[in-house]
Amino acid sequence: MADLMGDHVAPKSAEADDFYDDYGDTLREECGVFGIYGHPDAAAITALGLHALQHRGQEAAGITTYDGRRFHSERRLGLVSDAFSDGEAIKRLPGHIAVGHVRYSTTGETILRNVQPLFAELDGGGFAIAHNGNLTNGLTLRRQLIRDGAICQSTSDTEVMLHLVARSKRPRFTERFIDALRSLEGAYAFVGLTNKKLVGARDPLGIRPLVLGELDGHPILTSETCALDIIGARHVRDIEPGEVIVFSSDKVETLRPFGSLPPRPCIFEYIYFARPDSVVGGHSVYQVRKTMGMQLAAEAPANADLVVPVPDSGVPAAIGYSQASGLPYELGIIRNHYVGRTFIQPTQSVRDQGVRMKHSANRAVVEGKRIVLIDDSLVRGTTSVKIVRMMREAGAREVHFRISSPPITHPDYYGIDTPDRDKLLAATHDLEGMRRYIGADSLAFLSIDGIYKSMGYEGRDPLRPQFTDHCFTGEYPTLLSDREGEVAPRQLSLLAEAS
Repeated sequence: MADLMGDHVAPKSAEADDFYDDYGDTLREECGVFGIYGHPDAAAITALGLHALQHRGQEAAGITTYDGRRFHSERRLGLVSDAFSDGEAIKRLPGHIAVGHVRYSTTGETILRNVQPLFAELDGGGFAIAHNGNLTNGLTLRRQLIRDGAICQSTSDTEVMLHLVARSKRPRFTERFIDALRSLEGAYAFVGLTNKKLVGARDPLGIRPLVLGELDGHPILTSETCALDIIGARHVRDIEPGEVIVFSSDKVETLRPFGSLPPRPCIFEYIYFARPDSVVGGHSVYQVRKTMGMQLAAEAPANADLVVPVPDSGVPAAIGYSQASGLPYELGIIRNHYVGRTFIQPTQSVRDQGVRMKHSANRAVVEGKRIVLIDDSLVRGTTSVKIVRMMREAGAREVHFRISSPPITHPDYYGIDTPDRDKLLAATHDLEGMRRYIGADSLAFLSIDGIYKSMGYEGRDPLRPQFTDHCFTGEYPTLLSDREGEVAPRQLSLLAEAS
């Protein structure tokens, strides 16, 4: 789910963005989805599930329910705990069917009317939908719909799906839903509800994840298995790429309208986005990240005294690197878990302290030592500069940086908030240039084949890649209609409103 408002432009000054703030130097997944059918406590269970998916989106949360007579919706800016921790919010969401959503926005403002699930009254009744991913023809479809007379109320590509379902001439809802899917390109995991059905769909390549669970005989659709674990639900299986699944009171429909395509799930789910305790595509995310660290140790050893993770993202890979290299693992950096997104500080002297709000050096561990810093990705490098400097100021004798993924050279258009290519460090610098930029004594990345070996393959199949890995290779697996012939997409109108 993306805002169709330009080309990944952060709402900050270039100077602050480049030197003082880490916005844009951390990859952000946009959304997580959750849906449950037939449970009397549907809203409360959905809120718990969204809490487990909070890492996938921390700007807004929403839940829509149906009680057999009416739809009910609560959509709030902020964290799940802020929106749904009190019993009053859950009481306002009666019903036995529910869908929920947590979100990040890629660009522009987070405003209430972009918060999902989105809802519309259609010919056959109400329809609410939540979306994880990004439609690479969303802007193209939106402009076409508006030319044909559609009235759009948000700047989210998800709203396109509501209009497509509404305009389909098919007689049954499921057919209209599939008819709408046929117009889409890009990545999506949809969960939606009507007054009779809970529906889910995954894009034909399976870029974005969606899993099926079961609680007390009631089906659940959600982005990750960790959302099932928190409510004591059973993981049944992954929704297959291209699958549409529909739950109603008397049956379950499983449809595959797109035939069978070789799946290409997003490799970044394993590297970064999914919670370590989730199982994605049959793989333990924690174990995969450890294995990536082991593979990194084999490919890029360092003459050092100890291994230090950049918390929390580098922890599993650092454990693997330590075990494979024989170097001791130490917490040389302590993370403050009570700090939100870094804000622009009023003066340069205060801004320079910003990294210490999130990370602080454990001097007793690093002083006088040659350390290997392990992180899972390097985007723009601004945070890495600060962390290397912090290690040296704490007395580290040498600082060797190791990244448990390949260099990110291309932006993402499938639901990951990445900077433009000219802001990606690996796209504008060679390895030595990157090393000098971040100030490390040495720098190395896990190879492309190393990623695939960590996933259990001999290497990357260049003819039929097993994963979506365009951020490393530039090979995008779908059409990018919104990009063709347009350097900078026209920004959409945005009505400022209190929310």
